[in-house]
Amino acid sequence: MAKTMNAIGFTDHLPITDEHSLQDFTEAVPVAKGHDLLVHVSAVSVNPVDIGVRRGGRGHLSQPRVIGWDAVGEVVAVGGQVQLFNVGDRVYYAGSFKRAGSDSDYQIVDERIVGHAPQHLSDAEAAAMPLTTLAAWEALFEQLPIDPDDKENNAKRNLLIINGAGGVGSIATQLAHWAGLHVIATASRPETIDWTLAHGADETVNHREDLVKQVRNLGYHYVDYILELNNLDAHWNEMAELIEPSGWIASITENHRPVDLKRLTQKRGHFAWEWMYTKSFFHTADMQTQHDILERAAKMFDDGTLKSTLTKQLSPFDAATLRQAHTLVESGHMMGKVVVTR
Repeated sequence: MAKTMNAIGFTDHLPITDEHSLQDFTEAVPVAKGHDLLVHVSAVSVNPVDIGVRRGGRGHLSQPRVIGWDAVGEVVAVGGQVQLFNVGDRVYYAGSFKRAGSDSDYQIVDERIVGHAPQHLSDAEAAAMPLTTLAAWEALFEQLPIDPDDKENNAKRNLLIINGAGGVGSIATQLAHWAGLHVIATASRPETIDWTLAHGADETVNHREDLVKQVRNLGYHYVDYILELNNLDAHWNEMAELIEPSGWIASITENHRPVDLKRLTQKRGHFAWEWMYTKSFFHTADMQTQHDILERAAKMFDDGTLKSTLTKQLSPFDAATLRQAHTLVESGHMMGKVVVTR
């Protein structure tokens, strides 16, 4: 194996229109130790977190930072404590926020947050799914008290998903529908409405208009669960009004002003954050549940229960192509996911 590899990263937080916003460079191939897998990366996806990290900081970095939190590849070496995988396995994963990302020829990743890639999906189709699947699964079935296997009780409950056509929304609608819930999802354009309905939503409302009025016009005074995937600040008051007494709200987006939790006091409402990286960031005791989720999801992709949300595939695997992918995600008009392949 070569001792050096190609990677793509940044040293300055520049607009994506600047050719230096993402650059090709060479660095040493990392070494797998402990629970680590060394993966030869074949495809990566771009998510909003890539955009936020690339453009959100200040100052000049002495060494390029490699980002990327969705990948498919082949295991080429394993650390001494690895038990779940073998050299030659095809895997998919979202990785860790504390380690180098997937925008490189080779990547080190802990086996406990990795799954065997779905056999019936292409590299591009599979690379689109790890981060969003983990975020949606954890939000729905860990942060919200929904048992995915209790279809009978779930059929009596409804869920409002804010931003049904985004990356996480596109898989959350599928998972919620599979779990038996009645799914109301937001979408604002004809094409996103069609996409959201095709991916498991039963009804749609427009997040650019009054959500309270629209949901109540559908016949629901309150909803049992809310999954917020778009703009917590903009929708907080609407969610507090719509949530059922003793109901649950989960959000994957950060607030930019204080969250008025007093709005939930009389209803005895519950609010939870979902951050897909928490388990790997803190090496929590339940870290390996991400492996378990990806393994279960792979079977669901293979049997057709879930569909990949890939909508755009680009190549080759270099800085210029990744800049194109970042541009698409930054536009705010993406449905589904964009993937870069070799």
